[in-house]
Amino acid sequence: MEAVKGTAVPQASATAAGSVKRTPHERLLALGLRPVGRASEFADQIHGLMAQTPLFSGLDIDETRKLGTFMYVYEAPPGVTIINEGEAGDFMMLLMQGMVDVLRRNRYNYPSRIAVAHSGHSLGEMSMFDGEPRFASCVTLENSRIAVLTRDALMLVLGEEPKLGNKILLKLVQLLSERLRQTSAKLVSYLEAARDA
Repeated sequence: MEAVKGTAVPQASATAAGSVKRTPHERLLALGLRPVGRASEFADQIHGLMAQTPLFSGLDIDETRKLGTFMYVYEAPPGVTIINEGEAGDFMMLLMQGMVDVLRRNRYNYPSRIAVAHSGHSLGEMSMFDGEPRFASCVTLENSRIAVLTRDALMLVLGEEPKLGNKILLKLVQLLSERLRQTSAKLVSYLEAARDA
């Protein structure tokens, strides 16, 4: 697989404790995902999904191609956990094709479905930015294709294509703000129902 923007695919690095920290690419390969190329090769398909993807809406085809040079596309068979609840997150993904079950462990430690993501959904944005453990697991329900943007690649976008990088950051802030509003509204409903019960 070629490197993003002329750099080598990131190699594993030793941490202070001496253990090896694997890159997102290495972790995805270990899960059984198959790399199929740079996202720029799929720019037309990604651009076509933009109407369904708040994160990338507003990008023109040239911006989509530029962003695609910083991303890789992978294919996953059904039943693969592509994001694992509780793990550190340093990448996000755009579901280009397929369906993904979004699961969160309940108080009995049993996975409970919180959503089903379809083509055009983005996954994993929160942990990529706040460095907190993943909120939920994402498991492919059918053959799926995903475009992956790592935290390091986003930093490169910000440095090399600042206008594009800032546009993406603004969209991410809007997306996370919208999700926070939805969550807050649900919490208020639950609290009101509990108070009235």
